[in-house]
Amino acid sequence: MGQLRPTAGPSPAITPPPRLRRCSFRRLTLVERRPPPVYDVECLYRDRTVPIPLGDIESARPICGSCLAGGIFRPDEE
Repeated sequence: MGQLRPTAGPSPAITPPPRLRRCSFRRLTLVERRPPPVYDVECLYRDRTVPIPLGDIESARPICGSCLAGGIFRPDEE
């Protein structure tokens, strides 16, 4: 049988996911400590009577990143 050979050319670049900006209304709850830690994310945007669950950090990232509410991100993130 043939052996696997490395392919020629550059290796694909691995880019980290975009950073999650710090929001004044987001709550992170640690679910599992083992590496990597797992967090549940909830939106506590003002006037909410019940927090909105957004899932884990990866599923919350596009939701939080597309939020258009003004003044929710901490001053060092604006």
